[in-house]
Amino acid sequence: MTTQSRGPFLQAALLCERALREKDDVLSIIRIVDRWHVGMPPRKPEDPPYAATIPATGVIMLKSGDYKGKKMLGLKIVAPDGVVSDLAGMPLLFEGDERGVNVVMTVNIQAQKEGLYWIDVYLDDDLQTRIAFRIMFEYVITSSGASEQQRP
Repeated sequence: MTTQSRGPFLQAALLCERALREKDDVLSIIRIVDRWHVGMPPRKPEDPPYAATIPATGVIMLKSGDYKGKKMLGLKIVAPDGVVSDLAGMPLLFEGDERGVNVVMTVNIQAQKEGLYWIDVYLDDDLQTRIAFRIMFEYVITSSGASEQQRP
């Protein structure tokens, strides 16, 4: 056995529709999502770039293990074209053992491109995991020629 400190440990990292913190401080995660279908109106070449805001809930669950102290949580989003943007950051306090930190946050995803996105999860400068999700634009035309969103 080594004397090296172990922890904190990642327990979960995901996007969902909703997360409920119950009276007894138990977390319920509702509808884990990794794919969004976004209704998009017909486009002309001269139209400005299309952008949709997708509301989601991000959940990051960490356990202290042997670690006691502060760490900085950082989230970066990587778009399909490789462009990286800061998404969020916050200090976390770890008290050791089975105690941990559950971060539940509203994430408004700015979908300007179709494709595979990643949310990189960091503690201090160490990558812990990546959350993958895909955005798919759908063009739906009604018989009247108006655009409709087929799926949320």
